[in-house]
Amino acid sequence: MEYRFLGKSGLKVSALSYGAWVTFGDQVDADLAYRCMSTAFDAGINFFDNAEAYGGGQAETIMGQVLQRAGWRRSDLVVSTKIFWGGEYQGPGKPHRYGVNDRGLSRKHLVEGTNAALKRLQLDYVDLLFCHRPDIDTPLEETVRAMDHLVNQGKALYWGTSEWSAAQIRRAYDIARREHLVPPTMEQPQYNMFHRDKVEVEFAPLYDEIGLGTTIWSPLASGLLTGKYNDGIPAGSRLALPEYGWLRGIVEGPDGPPRLAKVRQLAPLAKELDATMAQLALAWCLANEDVSTVITGASKPEQIADNLGALAVAERLTPDVLERIEEILDNRPKGEQNWRGN
Repeated sequence: MEYRFLGKSGLKVSALSYGAWVTFGDQVDADLAYRCMSTAFDAGINFFDNAEAYGGGQAETIMGQVLQRAGWRRSDLVVSTKIFWGGEYQGPGKPHRYGVNDRGLSRKHLVEGTNAALKRLQLDYVDLLFCHRPDIDTPLEETVRAMDHLVNQGKALYWGTSEWSAAQIRRAYDIARREHLVPPTMEQPQYNMFHRDKVEVEFAPLYDEIGLGTTIWSPLASGLLTGKYNDGIPAGSRLALPEYGWLRGIVEGPDGPPRLAKVRQLAPLAKELDATMAQLALAWCLANEDVSTVITGASKPEQIADNLGALAVAERLTPDVLERIEEILDNRPKGEQNWRGN
């Protein structure tokens, strides 16, 4: 396993990590989660990502059960959660209960949401605590002060953002520096072969100026880059499940056909590199030095084992191979800061 610093912090995270989004609580129960997380941990993965919104809190509950069962040293783990969409899980088939202060980034919800998440995870603290989305209704200084408070209380070691703009992150950082508070360390953005501009261009100044780390999600574009949707949506796949109908647009929407065409063009190159399409897509993300860790999702241990092969594939991505990929993708972001070229 390769380990990378989280931005300019002193924390090292595994280059590949494992997240609970859309699996724990829906496709993965506690026993299967234990097998998946054990496979990941045994391979050197140390970062496990979660959020209060995943499975209505059930993803954190399941992960907490796994951590207790596994008995791994706490110092060997980097565990995260994200706060924004809270509420109360009331059982299978029952509607989620939301109070008026159960959402957003107010001091009240950040503190209460973090406490609830820690209880579900059965942890005294999380290593990384994210503001899951920007909150236009809460003064940014209130949010920054609340996150500083949680870090100083020892309930989180580092705090960051997810799906914030570069301007919003910079404002939060400047407020923290001005008020002598703990600034944000990391951002969790979407990043893959089809979603590039924010990580490669918009955030580019922040990597050096504030030492921003990135824990990227959806490296496989919700499975599109695995090639499994090249001939439609197969029965039993995630997109075939009624509860994930909102994701079907990645295949059936206007961008679906041209993107699938590019996946088909990439397939021979993956074969040439002795890689699966998933491994090639993950390796491509790993090739970006501004990516601290690539969050993978899997509902089977075998998928995790396959994803781990991306580490070896990344070593085969020479400049020439990367340029061949660029020619197929034909979506190089514009901007002088783009690390992959002009």
